[in-house]
Amino acid sequence: MATPVPPRLPPVDAADLTPEQLELLAATGGADSLNIFRTLVRHPGLYRRWAPFGGKLLAGGKLSERDRELVILRVAWRCRAGYEWGQHVAIAQRAGLTDPEILRVADDSSPGSGGNGTGWSAPDAVLLTAVDQLLADHAIGDAVWAELRDRNTDAQLVELTLLVGHYAMLAGALNSFATPLDGELPGLGTVAP
Repeated sequence: MATPVPPRLPPVDAADLTPEQLELLAATGGADSLNIFRTLVRHPGLYRRWAPFGGKLLAGGKLSERDRELVILRVAWRCRAGYEWGQHVAIAQRAGLTDPEILRVADDSSPGSGGNGTGWSAPDAVLLTAVDQLLADHAIGDAVWAELRDRNTDAQLVELTLLVGHYAMLAGALNSFATPLDGELPGLGTVAP
């Protein structure tokens, strides 16, 4: 899907931020916050509740950083969310995903889409399949659930399902708003700008 230009709901310009919005953005860079934050802060009441939840999923969750980023990139790919993909490539690299792995996330023959998932470890393959099932059916199938159950705590299972839902929700919002990328970031399905 092509991104409409200009943004349908642009980030609030730094000069137009209200004192309340600036206070809410203080933790993410204030007037210099990323476009996602300066767009979502247009609804201060929701932002006030959303930011701690999103922050907990991004930093402080029970999943490993690598697993979290693998899941987020898969959601971004499946939802055609260029903003999410662009922001999370560097985070995924810092979390230990290699460039070939990141590119393979965008391979439609990966697990969950009927392909053989060549190159993925069993734990990675089951995570990717879980993402695909949640996005397609809004439920994880029994066989995949059993594999996840063997490898994860209850808290990790809750977090995994909410992580997929959260980033799918953000994908829908940011794609609909046509939120512009923050500078030069990798395009959807790539690792370099």
